Amino acid sequence: MPGLGTIVNVIAIIAGGIIGVLFGSRIPQRVQDTIQEGNAVAVLFIGIGGTLQRMLVFEDGSFSATGTMMMIFSLAIGAVIGEILNLDRRMKQFGEWLKLKTGNAKDAEFVDAFVTTSLTVCIGAMAIVGSIQDGIHGDHSVLFAKAVLDMLIVMVFATTKGKGSIFAALPVGIFQGSVTLLAALISPYITETAISNLSYVGSILIFCVGVNLLFNRGIRIANLLPSLLIAAFWH
Repeated sequence: MPGLGTIVNVIAIIAGGIIGVLFGSRIPQRVQDTIQEGNAVAVLFIGIGGTLQRMLVFEDGSFSATGTMMMIFSLAIGAVIGEILNLDRRMKQFGEWLKLKTGNAKDAEFVDAFVTTSLTVCIGAMAIVGSIQDGIHGDHSVLFAKAVLDMLIVMVFATTKGKGSIFAALPVGIFQGSVTLLAALISPYITETAISNLSYVGSILIFCVGVNLLFNRGIRIANLLPSLLIAAFWH
């Protein structure tokens, strides 16, 4: 059944979010703060690990960097496109709309939780590759694995940031569902090189999520999302 992988992924996010909210309400704020710091460090190293895996090549007994031009131009061009479209503001506006419609108007953390969690679970090659395999071959294995990872990530985010994390299920469902529906059209363009580039830049954006979490920075990561498209089609 095409789309089953995304359905399971969405359910896993909702389940992880609910567990996190219920668990988070039972622990002291001091402990929640430490959990959030630990989660931020984990996200940083996920981003660093993914970036170095694609960036460093071991040849002739030494490491060398590869893809740096692709990385620089993808981020630069993607940033210009993202700022023109102002994706960050649009995503936050959607978060504000969700906050009101779901009866969470008094939750000061709702929008930040929604945006941060959504970016963390949407960025990456697993979402695209898994959705294409789901749509063309009915192979749900990649998205099933992603569902388990996302459930754990959202559980931790919801523990410290609250209900807004649960609604990351919406962008995941829309994005992955759309890729599954369009799988036959876009699959010729999703080559191994495209996947490698997407993972490369996607890991950098995940690192930026960790920076925002740990250092309370204001990197407008949503405005860098077009970088993923530039990277995928770079070759």
